[in-house]
Amino acid sequence: MAISYNKLWKLLIDKGIKKTELKTLAGVSTNVIAKLGKNNPVSMETLAKICTALNCDISDIVEMTGDTGNGGK
Repeated sequence: MAISYNKLWKLLIDKGIKKTELKTLAGVSTNVIAKLGKNNPVSMETLAKICTALNCDISDIVEMTGDTGNGGK
């Protein structure tokens, strides 16, 4: 199973929010935004901050996919 944040990027587009704005709104680092961009795992605390900033549920920003995309790691 792999993590996908495609829903997050679509939500940002729908709300007219840029990644740099998300960083400020959610109080997360540039490194976190980079991890999200690469579909790397981030902490639940980070996801909660993003959900709070965007007024959404975690299922609105992240999904599990069947494709590992990283050689099974």
